[in-house]
Amino acid sequence: MWTRPLEALYRAVVRQRARRFRRDPSAVVRLSVPVVVVGNITLGGTGKTPLIVALAHAMRERGFRPGIVSRGYGGSERGPWLLGREDAPAKVGDEPALIRQSGFPVAIGRERPEAAQLLIDAGCDLILADDGLQHHRLGRDVEICVIDGERRLGNGHLLPAGPLREPASRLARVDFIVVNGDAAQPGEIAMSLQGGIAVNMADPSRSVPLAEFAGRPAHAVAGIGHPARFFASLAAQGITVDGHPFADHHAFTRDDFTFADGCPVLMTDKDAVKCRDFARENWWRVPVRAVLPESFYDAVAARVAGRS
Repeated sequence: MWTRPLEALYRAVVRQRARRFRRDPSAVVRLSVPVVVVGNITLGGTGKTPLIVALAHAMRERGFRPGIVSRGYGGSERGPWLLGREDAPAKVGDEPALIRQSGFPVAIGRERPEAAQLLIDAGCDLILADDGLQHHRLGRDVEICVIDGERRLGNGHLLPAGPLREPASRLARVDFIVVNGDAAQPGEIAMSLQGGIAVNMADPSRSVPLAEFAGRPAHAVAGIGHPARFFASLAAQGITVDGHPFADHHAFTRDDFTFADGCPVLMTDKDAVKCRDFARENWWRVPVRAVLPESFYDAVAARVAGRS
């Protein structure tokens, strides 16, 4: 198979980079506050953004002042940059813009430690790093790896022969494995994404139960890592789904919505944040929230408190 030699090359690069930071502790930047990294070892679509938001809420309820640091993938700003409420996704990236709407401080930057320092300077006493498992330069106190319960680790091969960004053995070194879906195995934390409502994008004060779309056709738009999961969640509500998958982090324009049949358009929050400036009256976003056991949050908080 032509991808196997490239997989071997990729494996060598990953191994060499990780070994560099293990051999040279001075290359790792330790911040003055605890750092919790949330990421994955597969390509996107595991549900880590809802988990980051849920974790931030849970840590704030436990007395911390969390801030979120992200690379800002898909945005033009290289950082370090502390997000304002009006920063556009095209500048800062769709996921950071979405997380910022949840009410938490967010900073972006190609170099996470410098971006995280902006959050510390702003008063945060806990850093949550979005998609940072492979960013070894940022020292961390807790690592959380999110796995899609349906696809798990795919065929078990590294890129480009498979979906893995790191070998499966990496899971043995993380503190928590969170599984999005109903397939959590012993020692893993089960997470579900729950929704049930649709919020009108032209008039955010309007929201309806998602069940109101049951028995009707609707266009479902998803520029996320795993669009099929979103389409299936709508179909489970009895909606006749006309799915329109786009690449993850797709930069939407009006021209992507040339639907002439008048059917409603449903999309994820991550997509909606990029479409709000040209949204129409029959466009709706479908928010979800991550639900995990309180014992998981307690365990993370205990480890963080031990570092503080």
